[in-house]
Amino acid sequence: MARRYGGNPAAVIILIAADIAALILILWILFALLDANRANDLVDWVHHSANWLSGWSRNLFTPDNDKWRTVLNYGLPAVVYLLIGHAIAGRVNRA
Repeated sequence: MARRYGGNPAAVIILIAADIAALILILWILFALLDANRANDLVDWVHHSANWLSGWSRNLFTPDNDKWRTVLNYGLPAVVYLLIGHAIAGRVNRA
């Protein structure tokens, strides 16, 4: 795995954390778009985790359509975590 991510253990940890954060946010977007059962424990955990991860961007966008609101308000943090995480890991890897 370290070879896939570049070798530096610190960079690998940063990349994995960014990827997991983005994955949780993307999972919540999919669950919301597919009307997943919110009483399910997995769906509930992903929802709470996604809310925590996107706390800084919550209600940044307020379109009338609930599904678009979810895509925008959870998609933006997913992209930000990926971009920043990968940028920082690249910097750490070069150091």
